[in-house]
Amino acid sequence: MFEHTFIGLDVHAVNVVGHALNPGTGEIVRHTMGVDPAVVLEWVRRFEPPVKVVYESGPTGFSLARYLQEAGINCVVAASSKLLRAPGDRVKTDRRDAQVLADMLAVGSVTEVRIPDPDEEALRDLSRLRAATAKDLAHSRQRVNAVLLRHGIRYPKVTRWTQEHRAWLLHQHFPELALQFTYDADVEQAELLATHLARIDTQIASRAANCRYTQVIDALMCLRGIRLTTAFGLAVEIGEWTRFTGSSIGSYLGLVPSEESSGQSRHQGPITKAGNTYARSLLIEAAWQHRRPYSRPGDRLLRQFDLVPQQPASGLWKGTTGCIASGDTSTNATRCPSRPTPRSPANSPAGAGLWRPRSSREVA
Repeated sequence: MFEHTFIGLDVHAVNVVGHALNPGTGEIVRHTMGVDPAVVLEWVRRFEPPVKVVYESGPTGFSLARYLQEAGINCVVAASSKLLRAPGDRVKTDRRDAQVLADMLAVGSVTEVRIPDPDEEALRDLSRLRAATAKDLAHSRQRVNAVLLRHGIRYPKVTRWTQEHRAWLLHQHFPELALQFTYDADVEQAELLATHLARIDTQIASRAANCRYTQVIDALMCLRGIRLTTAFGLAVEIGEWTRFTGSSIGSYLGLVPSEESSGQSRHQGPITKAGNTYARSLLIEAAWQHRRPYSRPGDRLLRQFDLVPQQPASGLWKGTTGCIASGDTSTNATRCPSRPTPRSPANSPAGAGLWRPRSSREVA
């Protein structure tokens, strides 16, 4: 049963602590080494095969796991949120962490994380760069608005950050030199971030048009509320959609309700928020747009649907809109008696947004 040597690694930026366990002989070996993957591989190869290695997911990424796998070592990465820890355990050291990983690996209780290849990880970094830049841009624009608000200056129109609004910002002046310098710096930073975000969007559009996830991206964009950047982010974050079912992907994204049950009592609370935070935020933002009442898909969605290979409806498009299902293609929302619940892109990504094909009247 225990023919393996199980090795737990506690990986940090400057060193690696290893704990090797052979359940058959009871032998335990501990070692602290440098973070160089070649050094780690040399130590792992001291043990007689078969050997299985595990380390915790974290900021060190997947480079060590890829290196060991290329060298023929069975290495897995454990989900940090699924590690077992006793409630009364108040001592946490690198050696103990490595020992816990080795013990969990030996009994088969490690929840493995899918290791992406370098190209997939690069696409993830690009998508997350876009999200971080958009957040920085929003904060920068908020600082500009706050400076003007504190000094009683108000833009006369509702829509902001247009070309007209930017020209208006450049004409604002303050008598204090320090305040003028601060205001000019905030406006300049907002403009630089806006330009930077536009370059990132161009790069995402280029990559999305020619990558392994192009078909998935096109399918996701058939849903209302999902445009290019959101579809690109969901596609590269989730990766292989076929490894999930309609129920398991909710757990992966942390969208299932938390629960505390004991005996005859059962209590469900808010969603767990465990798993991929970025993918969950993208999906929730898209769902808020998708749930708004509508009567039929717009021209953009109909053009997008033409890019997706035709598939049997199988009821996937049914319920996307009551007006279409009943044959009413009117754009007047008041003629729709109710708004049914749309299908979630997380539940059926392959057939996301399968609208009814255009009729001759719609094409005309």
